Amino acid sequence: MGYEIIIIVILGVVLIFGAKKIPELAKTFGKAKGEFEKGKLEGEKELNDFKNKEKID
Repeated sequence: MGYEIIIIVILGVVLIFGAKKIPELAKTFGKAKGEFEKGKLEGEKELNDFKNKEKID
């Protein structure tokens, strides 16, 4: 049943956005994911820096 749902979702996306828009949407999604990961790593670094600073003080 899992594959059926995935195929239905893909067909729905193609019908809604059209085949020409899908590469553009994938590129935008990839950039957004990259920015999210970058922000996540930056936040973790700041949190670790803060924890280390608190241990020193």
